[in-house]
Amino acid sequence: MASNRYLPDTNRVSVLTAMVLLSFALTRLIPTPEYALELQLPGIYVAFALDLNIVIIILAAGLTATGMDWLLRSHPMMKGKRTIEHWFLPMLTSLVLGVPLYLLPFGSLWWIGFAIGGVLLILVFWAEYVVVSPGDTSYPTAIAVLTVISFALYLILCIVLRYAGIRLFLLAPALLMATFLVSLRTLHLRLGGRWVFAWAAGIALVSVQLAAGLHYWPMTPIRYGMLLLGPLYALTSLAASLGEGIPLRRAMVEPVVMLGLVWGVGLWIG
Repeated sequence: MASNRYLPDTNRVSVLTAMVLLSFALTRLIPTPEYALELQLPGIYVAFALDLNIVIIILAAGLTATGMDWLLRSHPMMKGKRTIEHWFLPMLTSLVLGVPLYLLPFGSLWWIGFAIGGVLLILVFWAEYVVVSPGDTSYPTAIAVLTVISFALYLILCIVLRYAGIRLFLLAPALLMATFLVSLRTLHLRLGGRWVFAWAAGIALVSVQLAAGLHYWPMTPIRYGMLLLGPLYALTSLAASLGEGIPLRRAMVEPVVMLGLVWGVGLWIG
């Protein structure tokens, strides 16, 4: 395969990153009222507050997806091709970054998170642009960047949701979607562009059941996040190895080792 090197247009990346970060900043600049939503079901009463800032974060995720499409349209190898598989991680990045920036008190820590968010967005935009071409000289690096950021975002999301004390009926759908997107995109990259929806759905169901089981256990947010990250990585790695034709015994080595390491670190520092 002939090697090549394609880089995204810096002006487009700058504009897109600035627009997403501006959306995050609006959650601090614009005061919005809370709306109490109530739902009465047979035998259960559900009530929660909806802040319009949450809507802004969701819209920012949509903006990130459309912006990623706009960015990819300048790639020489994307003529007439769909870009939907490149939306998942940018959307997840925007959502995960928006939640802690919404919850953190305004101050130096918020600005640090804001700056880190900008760097992560730029890295994701660059990596998604590069992986369009398997012959790109930066292709292996881009895959590694996307994989690391995917699992890091999942860990951040778990920690933030645990810290915020989100109720289980809201926590479960959020983690289900995040787990599905992370595993699906990671497997798609590792398996050379193959979609394995069944594996991703199965991993998501297992992870959300574990999250529900751990929800009422007294533990720190970091420990909670690490206990969920371990199985996600292990199952995703196992699915990828089996998809590559590696025998089951060999395929289980890395997942088991990494599961033990992640859980060990979580129990130690949590």
